[in-house]
Amino acid sequence: MLKTRAKYYLGQIVRHRKHPFRGVVFDVDAIFSNTEEWYEALPEESRPPKDQPFYHLLAENEQSYYVAYVSEQNLVPDDSGEPVDHPDVPDLFGDFEDGRYPLHFQLN
Repeated sequence: MLKTRAKYYLGQIVRHRKHPFRGVVFDVDAIFSNTEEWYEALPEESRPPKDQPFYHLLAENEQSYYVAYVSEQNLVPDDSGEPVDHPDVPDLFGDFEDGRYPLHFQLN
């Protein structure tokens, strides 16, 4: 039986290990749960194993805001102390505090 524990938590700010973007975690899949088309579109040499947590991020880079889906192996904590300016952050989280965002609502 596969047992997976997420390294990062909801509201935490993380940074991509290889690409210049950062974001706030708003959901976690224990294992890969996107489409095969999405996975196959990744360069073969860059495809992460599916049996690890994958994170949904409200992401930002210097040019835009978007939602990203990233494997745990490609993330590192963002210790900049800076908030994420994604326009959807206020819909899910409270005010940025102590380097993280508290959830607006209680999850099941």
